[in-house]
Amino acid sequence: MMLEIIDGPLSPKEILAQWYDEEYEANYGAFIPFVGIVREEDGIEALSFDIYEPILKNWFDSWQEKARQRGAKLRMAHSKGDVRVHESSYIAAVLSPQRRAALELIDAFVEDFKANAPIWKYDVIQGERIYAKKRSTPMNGAGLLAKKD
Repeated sequence: MMLEIIDGPLSPKEILAQWYDEEYEANYGAFIPFVGIVREEDGIEALSFDIYEPILKNWFDSWQEKARQRGAKLRMAHSKGDVRVHESSYIAAVLSPQRRAALELIDAFVEDFKANAPIWKYDVIQGERIYAKKRSTPMNGAGLLAKKD
């Protein structure tokens, strides 16, 4: 699967090794990963994630098409539910025949993910799940968080 949604924290070593093994004979010249890690801030013990999977799949598929046009491929895994501080919640990778295309794609993909992926983040503080509005990015058409153009 190119897009994986996993309950709880991700295992970067396992996921990246699996992706590498699955693409081993594909003759790509570049494999560039990005691993997002929950950092300690504002007294949180974890982050918790809700995902609207149909929209995430459409968003990801549009990026996969952009990658295909450059001869590349995208892989992505994201957590749903709770992920403790210092654990991974997001992994993305670009596989490409050329290094430059892979570097450009991973940067654009990760930035667009932060701005537009339908994933909602909550702080977990003393076991309580609190919407993380301060760390959320407004999305077009997203109700109270809609961008004001």
